[in-house]
Amino acid sequence: MSVTLLERPAEVGTRAGNGGAPARRAMVRWAWRLFRREWRQQLLILALVVVAVAATVVGATVATNTPAPADFGFGTAGDLATFQGPDSHVVSQIAALEHRFGRVDVVENQTFTIPGTISTYDLRAQNPLGPYGRPMLSLVAGHYPTTPSQVAVTDGVASAFNLKIGALWHQGSQVRRVVGIVQNPQSLLDEFALVVPGQVTAPTAVTLLFDAPGVRPGSIGPNVETPASVAANNPLNPETIVLALATLGMLLIALVAVGGFTVLAQRRLRSIGMLGALGATDKNIRLVVRANGLVVGVVGTLTGAALGLAAWLAYRPHVEASSHHLIGVFALPWVVVAVAMVLAVVATFFAASRPARSITKVPVVTALSGRPAPPKRVHRSAVPGVVFLVIAFLLLTISGSKGGNGGAPPLVFGFVALIVAVILLSPLALTTLARLGRHAPIAVRLALRDLARYRARSGSALGAISLGVVIAVVICVVAAARYGNVLDYAGPNLASNQIVLYTPNGPQGGGGGPKGNGPNASTTANTLASMATTARGIAGSLGAHGVIELDSTSANLLHAAAGRNFSGQLYVATPQLLRAFGITVSEVDPSADILTMRPGLSGISLMQLNYGNSGGGGGTLVGPGSNPPPGAGNQSDNGYPCTPGSCVANPKIQEVDALPAGTSAPNTVITEHAVHQLHLQVSTSGWLIQGAHPLTAAQINSTQRTAAAAAMTVETKNDQPTSAEIINWATVFGIALALGVLAMSVGLIRSETAADLRTLAATGASSATRRTITGATAGALALLGAVLGTAAGYVAAAAWFRGSAVNGGISALSNPPTHSLLIILVGLPVVAATGGWLLAGRQPPSITQQPID
Repeated sequence: MSVTLLERPAEVGTRAGNGGAPARRAMVRWAWRLFRREWRQQLLILALVVVAVAATVVGATVATNTPAPADFGFGTAGDLATFQGPDSHVVSQIAALEHRFGRVDVVENQTFTIPGTISTYDLRAQNPLGPYGRPMLSLVAGHYPTTPSQVAVTDGVASAFNLKIGALWHQGSQVRRVVGIVQNPQSLLDEFALVVPGQVTAPTAVTLLFDAPGVRPGSIGPNVETPASVAANNPLNPETIVLALATLGMLLIALVAVGGFTVLAQRRLRSIGMLGALGATDKNIRLVVRANGLVVGVVGTLTGAALGLAAWLAYRPHVEASSHHLIGVFALPWVVVAVAMVLAVVATFFAASRPARSITKVPVVTALSGRPAPPKRVHRSAVPGVVFLVIAFLLLTISGSKGGNGGAPPLVFGFVALIVAVILLSPLALTTLARLGRHAPIAVRLALRDLARYRARSGSALGAISLGVVIAVVICVVAAARYGNVLDYAGPNLASNQIVLYTPNGPQGGGGGPKGNGPNASTTANTLASMATTARGIAGSLGAHGVIELDSTSANLLHAAAGRNFSGQLYVATPQLLRAFGITVSEVDPSADILTMRPGLSGISLMQLNYGNSGGGGGTLVGPGSNPPPGAGNQSDNGYPCTPGSCVANPKIQEVDALPAGTSAPNTVITEHAVHQLHLQVSTSGWLIQGAHPLTAAQINSTQRTAAAAAMTVETKNDQPTSAEIINWATVFGIALALGVLAMSVGLIRSETAADLRTLAATGASSATRRTITGATAGALALLGAVLGTAAGYVAAAAWFRGSAVNGGISALSNPPTHSLLIILVGLPVVAATGGWLLAGRQPPSITQQPID
């Protein structure tokens, strides 16, 4: 009797040689079982993806919702016209716009002062049911006014006048009943009393909301704006910044995940070899590893998005309180969130693709034996790494030479090339360190050998560490170079307890006179006296002890050389100003022309003090190729004239540390000696007020209203950080990122040598030996990452400054952030080695308990 085995016919849709759809389904199911069985081994990658996506959701939402809404002041209208009243022509202009464009929404405001304070509020006439202004009104309690005898007030007005719903409010000659509590959802600092239209008889400002689609605002009138024209004044888009940071974060995740998926593939090497022995193709095997990466990405992304949404809901009240406007529960930048989620899945998929390709190159017999594939030769990645490093240097040099005129594309591609170079040079760094450590103790030598042996895991970890250090070093070096420029001074404008009130012809006043130094006859003596009285009243309300008058002249400083020029206001060093900052007469050189707190300004040559028509600085960029300042006289060799009678060459500059450091504060002043010698005319530009405590948002808002009523402008502390803050946070970021990558990578790398550790334990190796191996692994990775990242960061900074003559050229790097660099180069390896030594040393499983795949 004979038996014949008939071959089962292939199912429809399959192709000979790869198994078709049934094989793909089997591989995906096996990848899913692999994830469920070994999810703990992939917990680090999952945590990375979850944290990255959650941080992107929260960060993007906070960044986009913290600024004022894009339609702030517009409601649902597409155009806004403002009129200053009372004016007999306002009514006719409103009627003309209504006739031309149809529906309009009129908002009238009359400003009043709260009795006994300098705080103000608006009596506002607005229709709550108007066609465009509804988003600018929100009812907290009660109802809106419906008759002329009713009013609804904000919480601030109710508190100031001790009002509550149902009470009668005597406002001037009018008596109205309070029927509601209202607020402006777009500005919680907006204090007003709402009445029905027609009850504001003498408006100080009238806002007209309307729609003029397809019509340019300038063709309607100079007082017309659109949301697009307002947004154009802020070119930095928070969504773009967050998306760029998210992309960089996903790149770091991909670099770390490469090692994790490589370890997972190595653990499953025998199982994968068995698949190959059973007839699975290379494509099927690659699908297993890639599908596992896809599963990790999808699970981590969904978990991170849910966690980020929950964190946003919990944090939303704090954002509303700090940004002073209401924010919708689901007011998320969904485009950024969706892109970040897609990037997370793509990052893990491509991170799994590299070990998927590598595992298919292992012969079946070798895979069944469980032996790892030998590492590739170093020169295969070192030569391309050097090539990409040169390309990065050239592109960054081109970017620096172009500056703001088309330098962005070379800058972006230059950094991409630099990142690729760092990744490709990482294996060479590992091999070099292993060779240098041939005479180290046995435990250190074993750690360095394993790093070089398993370069597929350690190389990606080193690349991620180096990339974090590169970012930190570039920020530190560029910040030190920029803030070290004492000519074009950078930093916070004022201290948190300082405020400056400017006259209409002051540097920020916006008056009819030229912006900058010098007197202007448009402000009369009586007006200045009235402004000074207002300034003293503001100072009293802020608890300040006095007001510092800021006087200016027509003089300014100029650096007669190419590059950045002197920026900042040159005030007069009056006795009152010097006493306010504790500077005595004996501390001032009687022959000094300029006093400054800018360190190093007194040592700069080719300085000029211009006090006539010979030009000026003001922070502009000048060079020999530009038009020289006007004026007759002898032409100096460097191309900048200094005419006697209107210019003093190399004025005597004295450095006084007691002067304030803010860019808008009197950090550089001209002495009265120079004022008298040059016969300069002095005028009042403003007043500096120093409160006893940092100013609150309510105090700033009240001061702005009071100053506006007196035709003055206000400058308060901006959000510009100091150089120390930027450098310190960049250092902390680089070290924290490097240590985080190390914590996730060392365990993966040491898990590959678990058999070696069991052998060491069986031969009597102590806990100190095991601790030393782990500590040396962490310390070596941290040292190489610090050195490689610092070198790459300095290459990037040197290339950019080399091409940017305007920013001082390569000499701008003469002031390195030594303290931060030492922390990165020395502190990071020490902390990593110490942490690895302390956290290691657990007795490994017995040699008889080796798991069987």
